[in-house]
Amino acid sequence: MAKNKKAKKALKKKRSNGAAVVDEHVLDRLYLVIDSRKGADPDTSYTARLFSRGRQQIAKKLGEEAVEALIEGIRGDKGKLVGESADMLYHLLTLWAATGVKPKAVWSELARREGLSGIAEKASRSQK
Repeated sequence: MAKNKKAKKALKKKRSNGAAVVDEHVLDRLYLVIDSRKGADPDTSYTARLFSRGRQQIAKKLGEEAVEALIEGIRGDKGKLVGESADMLYHLLTLWAATGVKPKAVWSELARREGLSGIAEKASRSQK
C-alpha cells in the first residue's frame, strides 16, 4: 500500500499557486502501480503473481485478452469491449514492466508517427 502512495505522489507536480496536479495519463499511473508490484507477495497481488510466472506467461495472458477484445469488437458489445480493452491494456503495461519498457518510450514513438500516413510509416520500417 505504501508503494502505491509513493507512486501517486511521484506523479504530482506543483503549480505556481502551490496546488498539486497530476500531469500524467491514467496509463502512466497504472504503470507505476504495476511496476511497484515487482517482488510483492504473489499470494496477495495478482500483478505480483504474473511477475512471478515470468514474461512468457504475461505475454500469453496479453494475447488471451487481445483475443477477447477482438471477439467483443466483432460482436459489437461496447460495454464488454471496454472491459476487455482495459484488461488488455493492463496486461500490456505489465509486459512492458517485465521487459523494462517505459511508457514514455512508447508515447515518444507514437508522437514520432503522428501525422504520418499509416502506409508511409509502414514503408519506412521495411526500408530499415
